[in-house]
Amino acid sequence: MKVACVGGGPASLYFSILMKRVDPAHDITVYERNPAGSTYGWGVTYWDELFGYLHDVDPESAREISASSARWDSWVVHLHERATVTVGHGDKGFGISRRRLLAILAERAESLGVRVEYEREIAGEEDVADADLVVAGDGVNSRLRERHAEHFGTEVMVGRNPYMWLGTTKVLDSFTFAFVETEHGWIWCYGYPYSEEHSTFIVECGPDTWRGLGLDTANEADGLAHLEKLFAEVLDGQPLIGRTQADGGPHWLHFRTLTNRTWHRGNLVLLGDSAHTTHYSIGAGTALALGDAAFLVDALHADADLETALAGYERERMTAIRPSQRAARRSAQWYEHVPRYVDRPPREMIALLNQRHSGLLPHVPPRLYYWAGSTAAAVSGLGARLFRRG
Repeated sequence: MKVACVGGGPASLYFSILMKRVDPAHDITVYERNPAGSTYGWGVTYWDELFGYLHDVDPESAREISASSARWDSWVVHLHERATVTVGHGDKGFGISRRRLLAILAERAESLGVRVEYEREIAGEEDVADADLVVAGDGVNSRLRERHAEHFGTEVMVGRNPYMWLGTTKVLDSFTFAFVETEHGWIWCYGYPYSEEHSTFIVECGPDTWRGLGLDTANEADGLAHLEKLFAEVLDGQPLIGRTQADGGPHWLHFRTLTNRTWHRGNLVLLGDSAHTTHYSIGAGTALALGDAAFLVDALHADADLETALAGYERERMTAIRPSQRAARRSAQWYEHVPRYVDRPPREMIALLNQRHSGLLPHVPPRLYYWAGSTAAAVSGLGARLFRRG
């Protein structure tokens, strides 16, 4: 099969690796419009479960990814002068530089015979007309998808809260949350290490707080200086690093949750963020993109008929990611209603933060939800002790 992968992100690169591992005879080219080593973002996260899967399907790239990753097994919550709490976590977390991840995957793909062509813009399927399969891995702003948006049934839901994706030279010890109360309302951050020199630092707040603090009009330097003061306890004197836009302004965004009714059209198939996005607060974007790649490879080698294979990929993968999509929507909504939870006593607030994926929580008073959960856990524990004694 001759395959053209449009977009050189993790989904396309991993798809090309797995395709070559299954059948080295595949003729695969990955087209990336940007120069090699040019990427947005800081670090990305993944978890123990994903690492185990990566090691099973391609141990060579998994070893390189692991060696380049920072690790943590707990998270820390700072609650604006009230408390700082460290919480043990069952799953081990990992952070890796997005640039390093892409370099590892590109090198591995090329070692298997994949051609990776940088600074190559593919505007439409006609630019790769000789391909048997065209994989649109060109992200949330996919040009290939947008040309057929009506066919794909593309829908975008824009989040309420502004956020900014930053880096810092403060190397955090674990996944870190910090909630800071200002005279204009609450502002918070999520941070995690991704190398021995840097951490990712995402700042979010409600729109009224954003405007009240003047962050909507501040230039990047002034905005970062203000944020450094607000999060001084976490940053410990280290600077924040921004990503200045062409006009010199800061890169504030509103998250766009993208869905599509179908993921394929003829020999064109959507992969990763071009097919779906999930809110960054659950840290699943990279894992879902790599999972898409694996599902597509499996489908293509399970059925020789391309239409049947793509329909099977779409059906099975849509079902598989539904729980993550649901969790992401609920997590985003929790953060859009932070004042409802953040004034609770620290133990309650952290428990509610950990339960933000619950579909029941938005409809129950937070105190009642916490009480019910604590009571259920106590009853369960008592039953277990009684059973052991018997």
